[in-house]
Amino acid sequence: MTTFAELNLNPLLLSALEQAGHITPTPIQAQAIPPAMQGRDILGIAQTGTGKTAAFALPILHQLALTGGHPPRGGCRVLVLSPTRELASQIAESFKSYGRHMGFSVATVFGGVGHAPQQRALARGVDILVATPGRLMDHMQTRNARLDHTQILVLDEADQMLDQGFLPAITKIVAAVPKERRTMFFSATMPSAIAQLASKMLIDPVRVEVTPVATTAERVNQRVIILDGASKRGVLAGILRGEGVGRVLVFSRTKHGADKIVKSLEMDGFPANAIHGNKGQSQRERALAEFKSGKAPILVATDIAARGIDVPDVTHVIQHELPEVAETYVHRIGRTARAGAGGQAIALVAPDEIGLLRAIERLTRQKIDSEDQRSNPTIPLNERAVPTRPQRGRQGQPQQQRGGGGKGGERQEQRSSQPSRPAQERSYVKPMNDGARKRPAAPGGSAGRSFMARGR
Repeated sequence: MTTFAELNLNPLLLSALEQAGHITPTPIQAQAIPPAMQGRDILGIAQTGTGKTAAFALPILHQLALTGGHPPRGGCRVLVLSPTRELASQIAESFKSYGRHMGFSVATVFGGVGHAPQQRALARGVDILVATPGRLMDHMQTRNARLDHTQILVLDEADQMLDQGFLPAITKIVAAVPKERRTMFFSATMPSAIAQLASKMLIDPVRVEVTPVATTAERVNQRVIILDGASKRGVLAGILRGEGVGRVLVFSRTKHGADKIVKSLEMDGFPANAIHGNKGQSQRERALAEFKSGKAPILVATDIAARGIDVPDVTHVIQHELPEVAETYVHRIGRTARAGAGGQAIALVAPDEIGLLRAIERLTRQKIDSEDQRSNPTIPLNERAVPTRPQRGRQGQPQQQRGGGGKGGERQEQRSSQPSRPAQERSYVKPMNDGARKRPAAPGGSAGRSFMARGR
């Protein structure tokens, strides 16, 4: 497949894709959309940034248009579960964008905002509901949400939901959805816990796997600066003064650490915001808006809060601290070099983080270029501690930076240390038939029949 038109999608979808400038599907889209349109369950294994949202949103919208119908009061026709508020909002916006000519209702349910607007949306009924597990459970317990008429269930970033302790909530939610349904399950990694959950939820799925987690982005220029912890502030400031620096995403291991980094950046004259689980929803939305507009082109984030941030033209990803889980490093650097662009990934590594660096190199099967600032004073000036403040423009921003580029969302800022299964090096699609439960064939046996028609 070379274009979306060859996938035989609804003409209204093709029109929306053309308006958005999307002509050629990504590998996971080209491989997942055809079997999804045929009514198959999908097990997708792919990193963030590979186009997973369109891989499930497009066939879902296509089938909703094909079958017609109305959403049930108090419930939804399609339920998409997401680990974070930001990702839930992004998924909902994608459904609205792709379905702009189709008239389907889309709503989000997540923590950090009031219950009342969500209750009103659920009371009316919604075609597509995107929710975080914790807040959705709240609505289910208060009988504001019912899932007995849900026809399609999607789990996105399933590994992250399990890492955050959402398995009990997911189990209850899945039990409330009819057994006769369509299920799509997407995860960046496939440890044993994820494989077990998938085997319970999916029926004779097609497995689509692209870009294994151990393969780092080819267009990302990666390097490491080894330094004493006390030097990180000055080195970070020096990097931000460098040539070609636009939007910058800085990763912190903790929420408190993210706030400290923002304060240091502001003292050094750099406009920055933090985004993490302790921030209110309005604060997070404002931080993202200022990051996208360039008003505050430096965003300091924890890993959980950064899940779902998909902002174009991020020129640099800087790791103020290395993550304790090696796979997280790959997710972090994937926030740059998107949509065919290049990007820089720089890790500031203190002596006590060397072990974490070696674990990342083992996972990615590559040695990352390193510079030891402690013993090499010739590191370029823009990467060394520079105590002087930058010159300011009229708006109070560094001149190089101007115009630069609760519940139900986050339970803890921790990541699972469970190792992932070795990844395959090539993309492939194969049916998972070994030992899988078989769904009874519908009369007529047509592979192209509507998956909505199979009993509720």
